[in-house]
Order: sequence, then C-alpha cells, then structure tokens
Amino acid sequence: MLTFIDLFCGGGFGAWGAIRGGGKPLLGIDSWKTAVKTYKHNYPQADVICARIEDLDPCTLSNRYQPDVLLTSPECTAHSIARGANPGCERSREVALGIIPWLTAMQPRWLIIENVNRMKRWNRHDELITTIESAGYKVSDLYLNSADFGTPQARKRLFLVCDRDGTLLSRELLLDQQSKKQMTAKDILAPENKFQSSPLLKKNRAEATIERAERAIEKLGKEVPFLIVYYGSDYAGGWQALDAPLRTVTTIDRFGLVTWQHGEPFLRMLQPEELTRAMGADGLKLEVGNRREKIRLCGNGVCAPVLETIFRTLDTAA
Repeated sequence: MLTFIDLFCGGGFGAWGAIRGGGKPLLGIDSWKTAVKTYKHNYPQADVICARIEDLDPCTLSNRYQPDVLLTSPECTAHSIARGANPGCERSREVALGIIPWLTAMQPRWLIIENVNRMKRWNRHDELITTIESAGYKVSDLYLNSADFGTPQARKRLFLVCDRDGTLLSRELLLDQQSKKQMTAKDILAPENKFQSSPLLKKNRAEATIERAERAIEKLGKEVPFLIVYYGSDYAGGWQALDAPLRTVTTIDRFGLVTWQHGEPFLRMLQPEELTRAMGADGLKLEVGNRREKIRLCGNGVCAPVLETIFRTLDTAA
C-alpha cells in the first residue's frame, strides 16, 4: 500500500482514485476550509491541515510523515484558458515551485504533479522540471485525457510522474493498465424526475440559451435530450449530445440538461452529485458548503480514474 501526502487536496477527488489504486492518505493540505472539511469527511483516517503550503514547515512535518508519494495539484487558474482574457498571476503560477521544499524534506519515492496542459507554456516550466531532476528524479511528462481512463468526462491534463528510482511511464503503458469501458455524459445523469426542470421557452429565458438549444434541436431533432454548455471556450455551438463524454467540468455552473415533456423542451442545471460522477468519484460525499461551493470543488478536482491507474501502476513498480 502506497502512502501519500495530498498537497492542494481540494475535496479529495484525486485521493478517491489514489485509494482505489492502492494508496493510503496520511495528510491532506488545502487553504480552503470547505475543501478541507470535505476531505476530512470522506477520509477520516487522514490528518488535514487548512493552510497554504508556503506557511507550513515541511521539515517539521517530515518528522511525522514519510510518504511514498507526494501528490500535488497546484493552483491552475493562472495557466488555464478558462481564466479568459485576464493576465495570469505569476505568484499563482509559482505555487508549483513551492512543492520543491516538500520534495526535499519528505524524500518520497514518487512525486505527482497535475495541472492544465498550458502549464508547459509557463516560462519557468523547464526550471521546475530541471529542479525536480536535480533532486534525483526521472520525470515522465504525460498528457492524459480522463475519458481514456473510463471517466465520463473529457478532461485533458498534464501529469508529471517523477520517480526517484528512475522508472519512466508512458501514456501507452498506463492505458494498458486499465480496462474500463468508455463512459458518456448519459452515465452521470440522476434518475428522471429527481430534480425539477422548468420550461425551456419560459418568459425571461436568456436569448443566448434559446439559441444554443435551437442549434441542438436542429441537429438532433425533437424529443432527443441534450446538454447546453454555458461559459468557457466552447467552439461547438454551445451544446453537446449525451452519447459523448461530458466536456470539461469547471468551477462554475456550466451545464444545463434539456429533456422533453409532452413534446416540449424543459431545462435544468446539472447537480453536484452528477458532476461528482463526471469526475469519476461516484460515492464521494459533498456535504459541506452551498451548491456553488460544491461545483467549485468538482471543477478544482482531479479525475479519480486517472490517479487510480497511476497509483496501481506505481504500486506494481514498488
């Protein structure tokens, strides 16, 4: 069993997969109280600390914790295209470099860093890789789509899997280790009528929403359910069919489900329990915070099936 410390742990989506892959959480750290409370609720056996990692002393903590894996998912908003036109915050980006003192102090066999792929464009990305390598680690630089690992969501992310013993991983090797079938947006939906919908064409409905729906209906025909996709960089008409993986879950309320009642279209937003399934973490409890905070927990998470496969592969190499 591989023990791990979970930096930037969020609500524990990544830990959900790590545990299923044979991992055991020792400590979760996050600066958001809602995330820390959610993590503790789901993993009562783990210690949790609500703080920024730069405000903690990893050398002191290393006297108590000696993990096999240092699991990290630094803040990605400054790298992400989802931030829109706002300039990236360099301090936010440099949080990734704050991992290095933890690596030095804890000396784990493995380091895992998850982030958006645009992190590669960061002008200090090569410095991060070189620093990790100078600490004695071989770095596998992987670009993985969660949909390839049995997640009902297309979420493409950068994974740096670093091994002090020199093992290199490949995308092909990881895909060979998993046998989950392709999942789609339809697989995450709650039973019909569990959540209330309202008429799509009701008074005061935004014109842009109606236009998205009309494009979908023109393509699919009437009586076929589909999803309206709000916000983000959507270049596919603002909608998607249910027979493909859900598009990337973000920290905002992004997806509306259109269904049909007596020939008329009805609309509701996807709920946190459905987005949790979209993250591949069905069973993870989101019982802390309001609806907006729960959606943010999902959007900040790491898809569980990807880490499940990585941990299972590392466990084999241990």
